[in-house]
Amino acid sequence: MADRLTFWLDAHLGFVPAWLASIAILTVAGAAALLIHRQAFVLLTRLVSRMDLFWRSLVSRTYGPTRFATLTAALAFAASVAPLSETQAGLLRHVLLICFIALTGWMAKTALHVWTTVYLRRFKLDAEDNLLARKHVTQTRILQRVGAVLILIVGLSAVLMTFDGVRQYGVSLLASAGAAGLIAGLALQPVLKNIFAGIQLAVTQPIRIDDALLVEGEWGHVEEITATYVVLRLWDWRRLILPLSHFIERPFQNWTRENAALIGTVMVYLDHRTPIDLIRAKVQEIVSGSKLWDRQVVAVQITDFREHVMEVRILASARTSPRTFDLRCELREQLIAFLQKEHPYALPRLRMEPGQRPGAQTLAAARSAAE
Repeated sequence: MADRLTFWLDAHLGFVPAWLASIAILTVAGAAALLIHRQAFVLLTRLVSRMDLFWRSLVSRTYGPTRFATLTAALAFAASVAPLSETQAGLLRHVLLICFIALTGWMAKTALHVWTTVYLRRFKLDAEDNLLARKHVTQTRILQRVGAVLILIVGLSAVLMTFDGVRQYGVSLLASAGAAGLIAGLALQPVLKNIFAGIQLAVTQPIRIDDALLVEGEWGHVEEITATYVVLRLWDWRRLILPLSHFIERPFQNWTRENAALIGTVMVYLDHRTPIDLIRAKVQEIVSGSKLWDRQVVAVQITDFREHVMEVRILASARTSPRTFDLRCELREQLIAFLQKEHPYALPRLRMEPGQRPGAQTLAAARSAAE
């Protein structure tokens, strides 16, 4: 078919300069490809307009790659029939080869995104018990970003290998060998370090999306895990940005590693005359009437005696870390109100004997020792 079209063009456009005819053929082919793609895409959009959100998103996301593929195919066909010189044809074939490599990488990245979207549709992070969802979302997101970086590296290497002058750099980049590969590896050591740390995090999963962490003295939830860093949303809406390697090389606290439930601690300092049985009964009454308590753990214990007060530790559990924090605050508020109203003598106080200044016994003992 291409030979027949070339013969027809030579017969009818033989009087037109070759360079002008080639530009006209390539322009017509490109315009026709864009027009055909646009009409086909409008028709396809109408077909999926009443379908599931996934199909609408899929069609919308493939608009760019399919348009680029249609344009590349049309130019390749036009180049085979246009009256180009050997140099011009070789240059155009080289450009089309680069376009094909870019198109392959684009389609691979789009396919990776589509697969990720389909896979994660079954997991909901807004569920009450979202441990399994956080595990899969974290693993998939990290691997998606690592895969995107690898696609970019392979595509760039393939493009460099099409040029004779820099082919060795493409080989070095792809195989990580030779002097150029060594220099690039040393220059990109922090980036590569975080990429490999991301792979390790995806496999071992010490942290996941929406985990509650205590890092560098700051408490917050994991909001995002990229290919090189982690975004921690702090309790006051600030964002703490940390490299992935931080979670491989340094210790941190993960409050939701196995499940989202936590045991909250409330420390109370009371007078030694405080009736601990009444405190224990009141704590049980408070947590039983609270919607935050998960009915798992509640305890009241005297953990220490000090000179003027005794230390009372109250334990209560809740399903999530925010609930645990609110339950601790609720326990403090209701318990102090109960003590102020019913047992004010239980609140901490300093005692001294009548007619004696604070520290008088200490001074008297010092004088007697000096004498």
